[in-house]
Amino acid sequence: MEIAIYNIKGGMTDRKITLDDSVFGIEPNDNAIYLDVKQYMANKRQGTHASLEKSMISGSTKKLKRQKGTGGARAGSIKSPLFRGGARVFGPQPRDYNFKLNKKLKKLARISALSYKAKENGIMVLEDFTFDGPKTKNFTEILKNLKMEGNKILLVVSANDENILLSSRNLKKVKVMRAADLNTYEILDAKNLLILESSVKEIEKIHQN
Repeated sequence: MEIAIYNIKGGMTDRKITLDDSVFGIEPNDNAIYLDVKQYMANKRQGTHASLEKSMISGSTKKLKRQKGTGGARAGSIKSPLFRGGARVFGPQPRDYNFKLNKKLKKLARISALSYKAKENGIMVLEDFTFDGPKTKNFTEILKNLKMEGNKILLVVSANDENILLSSRNLKKVKVMRAADLNTYEILDAKNLLILESSVKEIEKIHQN
């Protein structure tokens, strides 16, 4: 797949780049995507939820009333789940939601997500750029030039660039990520994928091995 390279002024350059079909043009595997996104979301859960069971509650164990002859059910403890302030039956307890997936499946999920983006024309390749200093206005100007203001954007860079990162940090719908850190969830969550020219080969190198 061949697409044009754009500059930060929003114009199309006279150069094009070929995206490897083995990374950007496969038949997407929906099940792999589902499992990878499920793992990503599960691994983000803290799992610190907890509720008090009967043995954890302070309260008298004295019988509340005589057990027979009242015409009602027996009431053995004030800590019973039936009473206000009592325990909870089978309530949530702290647990770890993490689970593992093999590397090949996670790689398949990522290239499936990239292929979906390519099919939807959601990928744009930009000439490499940087800023002299961190300034949100500079980043906003680029989005305005590309007619992407208000869109959810994922900018993929080849290496950490402090000025680009700090310039985009205050923009709620913009995220900057290294090619080596790409994950399925972030790819699909963004409406537009902006990839710096130097990052394309790095993405292909990571996902071809």
